[in-house]
Amino acid sequence: MLVDSFGRTIDYMRISVTERCNFRCAYCMPNTPMDIGDESLDVPLESVLNFIKVATSEGVKKIRITGGEPLLRSKIVEFIANICKIAPHIDIALTTNAFLLAPIAQDLKNAGLKRINISLDSLKKENIKCISKRDGLDKILLGIQAAQKAGLKIKLNMVPLRGINDCEIVEILEYAIGLGVMVRYIEFMENTHAKSEIRGLKLVEILAHIHTKYTANIFEKEIFGPATLFKIPKENIQSILGKTLDCDYVFGVIAPHNDDFCKTCNRIRLSSEGKLIPCLYHENAIDIKEAMLQGNTQEILERLKLCISTKPEKNDWDSDTVSKRAFYQTGG
Repeated sequence: MLVDSFGRTIDYMRISVTERCNFRCAYCMPNTPMDIGDESLDVPLESVLNFIKVATSEGVKKIRITGGEPLLRSKIVEFIANICKIAPHIDIALTTNAFLLAPIAQDLKNAGLKRINISLDSLKKENIKCISKRDGLDKILLGIQAAQKAGLKIKLNMVPLRGINDCEIVEILEYAIGLGVMVRYIEFMENTHAKSEIRGLKLVEILAHIHTKYTANIFEKEIFGPATLFKIPKENIQSILGKTLDCDYVFGVIAPHNDDFCKTCNRIRLSSEGKLIPCLYHENAIDIKEAMLQGNTQEILERLKLCISTKPEKNDWDSDTVSKRAFYQTGG
């Protein structure tokens, strides 16, 4: 079992398999040339498996595969199948922009993927183009449909941006209700790689948009996740949408600016550069690439434990903080 110095059990790993992406989102990497690069520059997936073998043997129960865009890895389906062979009990999830998802959604499910988080920042083509620099909405929606058909558990992620897509907060909510999936709104995380002029909405502002049409009450802190959950009474939805639900609808808000965001943090990250990151909002990291490439089990374990021992109690964020971290390398 992996326990940090504040008594938190670390049983969740977020693993970025590439920093390459086919989108150039305004809040992530807008100024990077539109070039998906060469897969040979990525850490070999076989080497990442060396890390996963150690992590799961030490009690890690959940792995989320991220990027960049993880579906750019040509052997991503085989990689997920190999994780499941190593640890059949593992709860394995993946975060994607869904642009490449539709043709392989069933293959991912067959390989052992259980859950998928899909970025959906807008339901308007022009807004998707504005945010991501790609005309991607049609393929994103096809990916969502394919994931649902394959039986994957879906969550939709939206980053509300002031003056760009904040007018769609309720529209995205109603789209998610119609599909019967959860939506999570993510506060924009200020970073030096984002467009300097964009501004995000905080939790209270996101809720204010929803409260213009629905009654939403705080529900609980998400188990094994960073979101605070809210629920809308099913009667409220039926009276407005005419849609009958079996239970209240639950949505989430990920609000790293809040003081209690870090209290139950149970995760660390492996970046696409082969560095272990104990906290997304601290600059420190521990290089583990060579140990993974060599398959040095003892060295991997020592560096993993070192990373956990240096995990801070809380992030460094305040209203004036701008992270230097490249989220496309760490997976956000």
